[in-house]
Amino acid sequence: MSLKGDYKLLMEDNADIESEGGDKLERYESAIEDRDMIREPLLLKSRINTTSQIAIVGANVCPIESLDYEIVENDLFKQDWRSRKKVQILQYVVLKWALVLLIGLATGLVGFFNNIAVENIAGFKLLLTGNLMLKQNYYLAFATLAGCNVILATCAAFLCAYVAPAAAGSGIPEVKAYLNGVDAHSILAPSTLFVKIFGSIFGVAAGFVVGKEGPMVHTGACIANLLGQGGSRKYHLTWKWLRYFKNDRDRRDLITCGAAAGVAAAFRAPVGGVLFALEEAASWWRSALLWRTFFTTAVVAVVLKSLIEYCKNDQCGLFGEGGLIMFNINNSVPSYNTIDLLAIILLGVIGGIFGSIYNYLVDKVLRTYSIINERGPGFRVLLVIIISILTSCCAFGVPWLANCIPCPVNSKEECPTKGRSGSYKSFQCPDGHYNDLASLLLTTNDDAIRNLFSSLNKNEFRIPSLIFFFFAMYFLGIITYGIAIPSGLFIPVILAGASYGRLVGRFLSPIANLDCGLFALLGSASFLGGTMRMTVSLCVILLELTNNLLMLPLMMLVLLISKTVADCFNKGVYDQIVTMKGLPFLEAHAEPYMRHLVAGDVVSGPLITFSGVEKVGNILHSLRMTSHNGFPVIDEPPLNDAPELCGLVLRSHLLVLLKGKVFTKHRRLSGTETLKRYHAFDFAKAGSGKGLKLEDLDIDADEMEMYVDLHPITNTSPYTVVETMSLAKAAVAFRELGLRHLCVVPKTPGRPPIVGILTRHDFMPEHILGLYPHIESK
Repeated sequence: MSLKGDYKLLMEDNADIESEGGDKLERYESAIEDRDMIREPLLLKSRINTTSQIAIVGANVCPIESLDYEIVENDLFKQDWRSRKKVQILQYVVLKWALVLLIGLATGLVGFFNNIAVENIAGFKLLLTGNLMLKQNYYLAFATLAGCNVILATCAAFLCAYVAPAAAGSGIPEVKAYLNGVDAHSILAPSTLFVKIFGSIFGVAAGFVVGKEGPMVHTGACIANLLGQGGSRKYHLTWKWLRYFKNDRDRRDLITCGAAAGVAAAFRAPVGGVLFALEEAASWWRSALLWRTFFTTAVVAVVLKSLIEYCKNDQCGLFGEGGLIMFNINNSVPSYNTIDLLAIILLGVIGGIFGSIYNYLVDKVLRTYSIINERGPGFRVLLVIIISILTSCCAFGVPWLANCIPCPVNSKEECPTKGRSGSYKSFQCPDGHYNDLASLLLTTNDDAIRNLFSSLNKNEFRIPSLIFFFFAMYFLGIITYGIAIPSGLFIPVILAGASYGRLVGRFLSPIANLDCGLFALLGSASFLGGTMRMTVSLCVILLELTNNLLMLPLMMLVLLISKTVADCFNKGVYDQIVTMKGLPFLEAHAEPYMRHLVAGDVVSGPLITFSGVEKVGNILHSLRMTSHNGFPVIDEPPLNDAPELCGLVLRSHLLVLLKGKVFTKHRRLSGTETLKRYHAFDFAKAGSGKGLKLEDLDIDADEMEMYVDLHPITNTSPYTVVETMSLAKAAVAFRELGLRHLCVVPKTPGRPPIVGILTRHDFMPEHILGLYPHIESK
């Protein structure tokens, strides 16, 4: 917003604004002329922000808004805090801890339910296929496998395409953007939660090369949002006692706890969940939030441990003890020499290169799929079915390329495996032999990882089989991510990384001290570091996942190398997806070219201001003509000797005030009546999609000529910067404070009290480089 908008056009649309705003317009235009004589920035064509304010959510294009993380310190807020007793403050604190307890309990239960469902559905499907293979009914076995996969995939695709498109994908980029201050349609809605849970179950059980770990992060965030906004009025699930948390600031903290709980539930890694929220998800952090996320993930860990103990007695069908990821390789003691360290460095370099290529290909595939998705939900379902058939053909067809291997002598495990899981699948092999590719492809993803991490038999998988499996997981993971199912990237990346890690271990086994299972673990770490560019959280998650703390130094080394190498080529996969979806994410650091500009250079117009006591018709006209969410309030004579910035008023607050019709026939202060009639909770943010809209107002012609006092709902202490402040410094302040509006004030006196308002879109590269195309080359 800036003062260079076309005010005359706006004034001519409404006679009331024109009659009362003429003097104001003249003052603004003269101030602009004075400002332009003081300093003239680079030549501009337009000062209107034309950058996109829509983004891709799921497969649909939706409008996006920024979140109000700032505390609105208006008279109603101050009155509310003055009137609160110690009991009410204690109630607020206790309720917040109770909520994070509920988030931990609910996320733990959902994570356990997901694993039970996947293990039993996939187990039944694989048992059926295995029994047909033992009877040598190969065509019927393939038809059974492919048919079950297509049915499950269609169920997942139907839910994502028709019920909640926002549930497609992993959901981590959307959660990351939300915690950065971006609110997109339905990303945390109850329908998204429902589809995320059941769509993830169907998608993973259908044999896709996807994981349920990314969707669990999104699921935890959805659970936190549902509790934090007091339930859902649409689905008749509301809790009035949660009214204290009807603001974006508290919901942000709860959703951060939910994201951490999702990681803890997916990996049984409570400390890793906290570090994931800190390193990857959250844009703002403080010590109180650290305590709450740690408490939440601890609750998840206790819930999962208790339920797993219950399942040890075969109470959970085919689930058993190991359905939740826990690849215990504690029996392998990592002693390493110089050859091992050189091999680990090589793994880090390979992981960085493969990871950057993986991210590049994922970006290209997602852009291709977006063209298909635009054609409608039917095409999204069709794409899922095609990928499902391709995956089934690969899982059933590739093992035919492998030769049968004699079972190891004195093996502790049954060989060949007769049941659903195990390391030695017979497939088409005679008794006493097994098919190593079938042991990796015709099993659940969790069991495949467990087999690759195994240190019991270094020759369990032949080198050609590991090469085939790597390419299958690498490319199936790329083409599967982006279809209309909930899909995580952790498991495909771990599988591909473990395969080339074990491959390196096989080549170096004569001279290396580390066994093949530990090389597979380090390969997974290198590929994860190369794709996701996380270090601390991934390191701890993998250590908790494998229960082997002795691997810490090697894990740190391989993650640092892979991230460093991959950063030379492109950004992390989640950062790429955020950019591709058009979500206006603010980075922690400002771009270098921002140092060549000041705040006053990028404010865009038109700037709409209100008087402290404004005519109702003027407010309604401005609300209809613009989509702005914040308006400066200026006190002018006779209320003040000279124009003075009173503060900032939000659009949502204006709608509530106009709905209540606390109007006066003459221009006078009537804030006392407003304070008596309203409570701060009346202006609390409603749940998603439930707020007042302009169409809900019913104001007649007589009321349009009346006045309303805006002082009680005006934030009298908005954050402001002087117009000559470096744009880089303003961008960092905007992000660190979690703002939605940043007022730009003049440096010299005798001018209008506000130059413009900076919003999130004014800091976007598209807007800045659109105004100054050549600034980036400086």
